[in-house]
Amino acid sequence: MSHLVRFADGTGTVRIGLLADDGLRPLAVASMSDLLRRPLAEIRELAGAAGEPEPTDGVRLLPPLDGRMEVWAAGVTYLRSEEARREESADEDVYARVYRAERPELFFKSSAWRVVTDDEPIAVRADSANNVPEPELGLLLTGTGEIAGYVVVDDVSSRSIEGENPLYLPQAKIYTGSCAVSARVRPAWEVPDPLALDLRMRILRDGHEVFAGEASTAQLNREPAGLVEYLWRDNDFPDGAVLSTGTSVVPGLDQGLRPGDVVEIEIGEVGSLRSPVVLGADEVRRVLAARTDGPN
Repeated sequence: MSHLVRFADGTGTVRIGLLADDGLRPLAVASMSDLLRRPLAEIRELAGAAGEPEPTDGVRLLPPLDGRMEVWAAGVTYLRSEEARREESADEDVYARVYRAERPELFFKSSAWRVVTDDEPIAVRADSANNVPEPELGLLLTGTGEIAGYVVVDDVSSRSIEGENPLYLPQAKIYTGSCAVSARVRPAWEVPDPLALDLRMRILRDGHEVFAGEASTAQLNREPAGLVEYLWRDNDFPDGAVLSTGTSVVPGLDQGLRPGDVVEIEIGEVGSLRSPVVLGADEVRRVLAARTDGPN
């Protein structure tokens, strides 16, 4: 199994590479956005022509986004998500309608520089009584909307804020520490069927499992290509984007996140994502400020 990665080498230089069993092979591109400005066929050629394996001592994997890349997300794409959104909301019908509608729910989630990755903290809002992780399959998209790879995404959300009023969705979904993306990108050409992937998530508290759930992307109510098509309508992503496809694993209203928890997500054939949980944005801000790549 191989993965495209964005990494800082021992000198702090940020590079793009192909991580496989035989080591980390550099790609002849300057950045992830440079890679994604190219057609998928060329990306595959570059991956096939990756350089000789280099030592991984001192290497630090970074979020697979830079430049003008953005993370967007789809909502109510699984039946369980539709049910959960109705549970938390005073306006249940709005979610039932979008689940059945031709047009999907799509919303902005994060700019590149705000994204956290493996073993970096996610945050629960200090002004929210109920916050949950939402494990999702993410699509890494080229600047023209081709699917170049797959990632694990945690669309951390405030159920209590969104449940109070659907118009509060941006506050429930978009804040510092609300978007985690796996550092490893599984190339699209190595995943035969993205709608046949097992997804698992668990929440650990004081070393003990307090929630576990699993699903399959076969339960997705939308075709990934259809979600991409709607995202690209009258919209531009010249440096590429990540589109998160929605969740079918939703903790109950009494199973929200607490500071000190650890969230572990695994998607078969794609990879995994592990995130410690903190209260508020301060610790996440420190992590973002300390990165060697700085703001993108």
